[in-house]
Amino acid sequence: MAIFTGNPAQLLASIDLFSQLSIRELDEIASTAAQRDYDKNTYLFHQGDPARRFCVLVKGKVKLTQLTEDGQQIILRYVSPGEAFAIIAVLSKIPYPVTATAVNPVSLLTWEDKEMLDLMQKHPQLAINSLSILAKRIQEFQDRFREIATERVERRIARALLRLASQTGRKLEHGILIDITLTRQDLAEMTGTTLYTVSRTLSQWEKDGLVSSQREQVTILSPHQLVVLAEEMSK
Repeated sequence: MAIFTGNPAQLLASIDLFSQLSIRELDEIASTAAQRDYDKNTYLFHQGDPARRFCVLVKGKVKLTQLTEDGQQIILRYVSPGEAFAIIAVLSKIPYPVTATAVNPVSLLTWEDKEMLDLMQKHPQLAINSLSILAKRIQEFQDRFREIATERVERRIARALLRLASQTGRKLEHGILIDITLTRQDLAEMTGTTLYTVSRTLSQWEKDGLVSSQREQVTILSPHQLVVLAEEMSK
């Protein structure tokens, strides 16, 4: 563990959780943070562990997964730099409801649970911002649930790829690379379907020139056509 150094106020000011706070307040908040670095594929915490730390991702990508009662793993979302996570568990004092894994080498700013609660009492804007972030997460999960419950699987896959492209996409000359390790099994877990269905769908889309799928990477070759395909399937 290393104490965070650099320009903390500038970094925190770019993060939604710390919006509308003064430079003095940001300096004070950053002075209580610790920086934690993790290697690729390292577990940051496990589902069911006591929720003792609140995290903000500074560098890298983090995968949040949940294990169901029947042992099935579900990928809930990927965390990008500048995003906060573990808010719900820390504020409600429940065990972590998810497992967090470093997709690649990551750096986090962390606060112990009591530290963050004390900061929220001292700086009410932090609590207001946290509620806003929670509302967005709830809406996101509601949308995911609706998709799984009501939409055709091809549309769910298209939406998942477009969502990942907006979160982690890297523009290339021939398309948009989803810049994380993404297996077909990962995509199946994200969309509530089977590996066979994902493989069949991606193979067809490759023939149609929509995507290029390697072993653990997907490049969207025609984002507009994928959007149109997703929307047409809802009619």
